[in-house]
Amino acid sequence: MKAIEVNSFTKKFGNFKAVDNISFEVEEGEIFGFLGPNGAGKSTAMKALLGMLNLREGKITINEKDISNLTPQDRVKEGISFVPQIRNVFTGMTVEENLEMGAYLSDENFQDTLNKIYGLFPVLKEKRTQFAGELSGGQRQRVAIARALAIEPEVLLLDEPLSALDLKLSQKMRTELRAIHKRVGITFISITHDQWEALTMSDRVAVMNEGVLEQLGLRGVV
Repeated sequence: MKAIEVNSFTKKFGNFKAVDNISFEVEEGEIFGFLGPNGAGKSTAMKALLGMLNLREGKITINEKDISNLTPQDRVKEGISFVPQIRNVFTGMTVEENLEMGAYLSDENFQDTLNKIYGLFPVLKEKRTQFAGELSGGQRQRVAIARALAIEPEVLLLDEPLSALDLKLSQKMRTELRAIHKRVGITFISITHDQWEALTMSDRVAVMNEGVLEQLGLRGVV
């Protein structure tokens, strides 16, 4: 089943085409990688999925429901969650308060949600009363991902999830992300400029350059 379908999406800024008539499908439960250099159109495509851009040309569906004209808030209700590249935690709140902010749309009892999250990220249980601003980069990233998962989304968008980490930590986090993906069983869409990251973390990769989808369906190496 297709989790996400994008048909004939084009985005212009004045006379500049940031994205030029791209179409792709993301299968339910896969890790789909968006690969390309800065300026390739990846971020524009991501913003379109999130509802942060007016969609004048093209169509986006989630689980066959047209969400093209929904607000970002309504897309969250339809099952899309997001982990931004920067400023991805509330630094003045504790780890547990960050998770509570993420769980506001969950139908579950918050304690049940916490138990699930701490099962995925045991280290966060140890840090639950610590302010997020005091954590290391890797721990902050775990908080951001955990918070995004707290609403039990169907699709998780990750913007450059490993770019701020050193080589050793990025390798560890990549392994963790694949393990978490396997446990939660939802669709991940990961956006990156790093070819090795895309190929070692994703089931399939789409390659973008200058607003054009140059290659679609490239298989990862794991």
